[in-house]
Formats: sequence, C-alpha cells, structure tokens
Amino acid sequence: MTNPVADGVLRPHPGEPGRTEASLAAPAAQNHAANLTMLPGGDLGCVWFAGTQEGVADISVWFSRLTPEAAGWSAPVRLSDDATRSEQNPVLFPTPSGELWLLHTAQRAGHQDTAEVRRRISRDNGVTWGPSRVLFPATAGGGVFVRQPVAVLPSGRWLLPVFRCVTTPGERWSGGRDTSSVMISDDTGATWDERPVPGSTGLVHMNIHALPDGSALALFRSRRADHVYRCRSEDDGETWTAPEPLPVPNNNSSLQYVPLDDGRLALVHNHSSAADATERRVSLYDEIDDDGVSDAAPADGTGTGATPPPPDDTAFWGAPRAPLTLSLSSDGGRSWPVRHDLETGDGYCLTNNSRDGLNRELSYPSIARSPDGTLHIAFTHHRRVITYLRLSPAWTAGEDMGG
Repeated sequence: MTNPVADGVLRPHPGEPGRTEASLAAPAAQNHAANLTMLPGGDLGCVWFAGTQEGVADISVWFSRLTPEAAGWSAPVRLSDDATRSEQNPVLFPTPSGELWLLHTAQRAGHQDTAEVRRRISRDNGVTWGPSRVLFPATAGGGVFVRQPVAVLPSGRWLLPVFRCVTTPGERWSGGRDTSSVMISDDTGATWDERPVPGSTGLVHMNIHALPDGSALALFRSRRADHVYRCRSEDDGETWTAPEPLPVPNNNSSLQYVPLDDGRLALVHNHSSAADATERRVSLYDEIDDDGVSDAAPADGTGTGATPPPPDDTAFWGAPRAPLTLSLSSDGGRSWPVRHDLETGDGYCLTNNSRDGLNRELSYPSIARSPDGTLHIAFTHHRRVITYLRLSPAWTAGEDMGG
C-alpha cells in the first residue's frame, strides 16, 4: 500500500485472498498510535491521536467505528480537546458492566514526565461521552503513560499496564529510565493499587493477556531497541517475574498481541532493532520546543538526529519502524518461529514530521480478534494515516502463517 486513499472504504487486497484493508479518514496532518477494540454488539472501534505533531498542544484523541454491515469506517469524531496539553495514546475499554471507557495521556509539550492519564466514560457504546477526569496524575517522580488495553482476568480482577516516565533532576526526559507497573482493581475501577514490575527499567508498553494455564503473560517494548521482552504472573498480577529478552527484535516501538482460539498467540510488531540502524535520534521530541511548538527537522533528516545521546541514556531512538510483521507462537510466547511481513518499507523515522511527508514508519500496530477468528490490525502509515487490515480465519490458518 504505497499511497493509501484515506477515505475509510474497505477494499480487497490484490493477490491476497482473505485480506481486506482501508485507510481511515485523516483529521489532521499527523495520525498515530491507533488502538482497536471489539465493542458490544459487534462493532469495531478505533481510537488514535491526531494533530500537527506529537507533543504539540493541538494533538487530540479521535474515534471511528466499523459496523459489521458497513462498507467502510465512520467519519472520525474528536474525543479530547485540551488546548494546553498533547493528548496521546488512547485506549478503549468495554467494561463488563456495559460502560465504555476511554483512557489517554495528556502531557505538556514534549515532556512525558508531565503526563497524566485521563478517563471519559460512555454509557451508550460511544455515541455520547461524559466529562474528562484525571485517573492517574503525574507525580514528583515523573509522568504516567498508558498504551495497552485493560486485561480482565477470569477472577474478575482488572489489570491496567502503565509505565512511569522517569527523569533525573535537571535533565530532560529521554525514556531510558522508564519503568513498568500494573494497576490492579478488584472493585471495577473504583480504586487501584500499583504493582511495579521488577527489572523493568527501559521496558514499556506492557501488553497483558490471561493464558489458558491460569497465568498472565506480558510482552514489552524495549527502549534499548534490542529485543521484545517477556514476563509472567502466576498470582493474578500480584507479582511478576523479571522480564527476559525473547529471540524477537524490537526497535523501541510499540507492539501488541492477542491469543487465538487454537492456543497460538498472534503478535504484530516491527521486525527490526538498533542493529538495523545507521543513524539515531537524541529523543522522540527532538523537534518540539519547550513551549510545544514544532520545529520540523531538515529535509535530509540530519541535524539533531545524528547527535549521540548522553552517555547515561540507554534509550535508542531512530531504529527503522518497518517491516510491519505478524508473528505466531505455539508455546505460550517463548518462541515466534512463524513470521509474515504485512507491509514493507525502509521505516525511516529520524523525524516525526508529517507535514512534509518525511516520516515513513509502519508502526504502532494494534490487533483485535472477532469471535469467528477474524483478525483486525491497525497501524500508523508514515504518520499520515491510520491503516486497517482485516485477515480472515482462512488467511491466518493458511500456509503463509504455518497452518
């Protein structure tokens, strides 16, 4: 998909039976960080953030839905509008009681250490929404971020993965000291208790699912751009093993997985790492001034992107964000031998510039599964549009996926 038509219309993929795709209408120059959720009644919901550029105060959360009978996605609707903060990383959560929650972050300019998590609630499946409230505030130790959905365990316990954006006094946030935690609720979200994950410095975007053996499995993005990491809990999220690297590369970009009915796990990610990079950026927010104004990088992508980071900063920014890959595991996430590249490209991401079309990442995938086994994937296409892929059960079970 070289030049996607951002009209939301579903189209079959030429040469791949069982694969359908669409690019959602783009309400702004930059569109990023989609999250998909199966909604009550069979609709598919997608939220993402859009605006001038990540970190700028005009970044807001947008929402679109795909009904089972529709030929395409609905026109996007804005769900947040704080003129003083960049509102990012939205997540939808259909609660067991029938409410639909929207969770997202809100930060000042490019300072993730100022981020707080906000919540809005809909009681009519996303048609109307209540007021925005702060669920988890920033603290003196740093900001708090979400990216992955709430996991509801068989016991009824809710697990919400978060990560803490940690800075050293006098230094700007760069990501290398971030740590992961799990927020636990046993009263359907009325109160929350935090459980830090041991050994998680530099590991974020913790993605949790309950497995058939009664354990909970978490996969992580690595700020070091080395590997996907994995840890487990055997006690409903109270304690977690220290994360260990998997033989799967990670490029300091997001990933997401979902269990399948046959026991396999399906992971969407970028099959790349720092080993594939010839240049690097200092920070995700190189181009954002303290006042939240975007200074676009030079057209050749040089400048701040070629400057080495401080010696004590382990975060690696700038590894290629491509290809977009679907991998499968048949052993509970220990190995991922089956791999299919859904989209390919050079993944250039030394700039977040969307206005001039300099960014070419295929990144931040989200994956959801219908009751019939259909897989739904959404991802960032060049920071310009959100692209959606629908893969039939026959496609997933086909020879290309090792079925």
